[in-house]
Amino acid sequence: MEDDSEPKQSSWAYLPDVCLRHVFHWLDDRDRSRAALVCKKWSCAMHSGSLWRCRTITFYGQPSRARTLEFQSALWYTKKFGKYLKHLEIKLSNPYNTPFIKKFQVIMRGLLSHLGKCNSHLVSLSIKYLELDCLIWKNVVRAQFIKNLASFLKRMSNQLDYLNLKGARITLEEGCELLNSLSSLTNRSFISEINIEDFFSLHLSVYSSALFHQTMSKFHRLTILTFNYNCISDELLDILREHSSHSLCTLNIKCHIHDPHGQVVSGMSWANLAKRAPKLNVNFFFERVMKHDHLARILLVEIPVRSVSLRSCYFSDPDWTMRPTLTNLLPAYWHGLQKLTLELNNDHELLDNELLQLILSCKRLLFLKVWAFLSVSFMERLLQNRAERKCILTTIKVRIYTAQDDSTEEEQQLADIYRKFKYLIDSELNYFVITYPMV
Repeated sequence: MEDDSEPKQSSWAYLPDVCLRHVFHWLDDRDRSRAALVCKKWSCAMHSGSLWRCRTITFYGQPSRARTLEFQSALWYTKKFGKYLKHLEIKLSNPYNTPFIKKFQVIMRGLLSHLGKCNSHLVSLSIKYLELDCLIWKNVVRAQFIKNLASFLKRMSNQLDYLNLKGARITLEEGCELLNSLSSLTNRSFISEINIEDFFSLHLSVYSSALFHQTMSKFHRLTILTFNYNCISDELLDILREHSSHSLCTLNIKCHIHDPHGQVVSGMSWANLAKRAPKLNVNFFFERVMKHDHLARILLVEIPVRSVSLRSCYFSDPDWTMRPTLTNLLPAYWHGLQKLTLELNNDHELLDNELLQLILSCKRLLFLKVWAFLSVSFMERLLQNRAERKCILTTIKVRIYTAQDDSTEEEQQLADIYRKFKYLIDSELNYFVITYPMV
């Protein structure tokens, strides 16, 4: 006869620890804390270091009560389990006045000080869009924040592998101070990935700075470097060739209309770097830099270009034309170009034939994103060539600008084209095409 005096335990009681931790991984802080109250086993799972390796803390400029509680919880758990932390991301959401920035600086001082003392595992740090050149950053607060961050980077310099300070907008001297902190203990840094896009303030000719060159010479194992074209010079390319060519895989380079980009960089410097770094791929992102003579000075044939993005946003300028860029510059990368993004307000020129010819000439092109004035028939021609295996595109994302309020006819034509090539689109393509009135 069975003894029913002992209560039956739920199947959850027999769940292996590794599975229980996996379940906890998908819970937010509030649900984790509630689950930890269920039993000792669940409480132990809550304190497992694997659950606290990644943390994002968002500082809300205008917080609601819910956001305030979320921030306080994230901060509390970061301090409590900071010794396990491997990846830390700090977000600054809509900072709106000086008192808020002062509060941010004070909290960050305490947080960085605590982590600097207890943590020996942190490999990734991201603090994006600080915009330290804004007026809400008073000089004293700004100086104190940079001092605290530099001290933290110095402590973590022997373990950090990834640093993202995109959008810091900092002076040349302050920026080099922070970067030098990564190498202050040994006079060389082995960090592998750095994102310093928009790191320096606008209008700075970083490429001519000996201080910047001296700073970059201390990095000896860079794999991925993301930065602005106003940092590029023959000296920098030689430094990368000498110190990081054995590891360097990717350069992500942004060129913005407001950043200086008139320097002359030798094709030989690019060729020497590419020769010593055979795994190197270069991705260019142009923001409103559209004139052919500007692009021709930058897009040299010796560069191992993998991706090009040209964005004019919604600006239309009759002084620039895209045709020579499509026919003369970009075809030079036919053997390596894999990704092409064009966001153009080209209302003064039709580019269907030139763009199609470029696509067909680039033998490794996989990704195409185009926002531009095009005829609908361009899509039919492109898909026909893809069906005939004359190109190998796997992603096609197109927004066809039109000057008409009513684009019903164009939408019907696109629907007919989709039905004609449905077998190809559904089986082989990531495909999205729409019309977009520009009136």
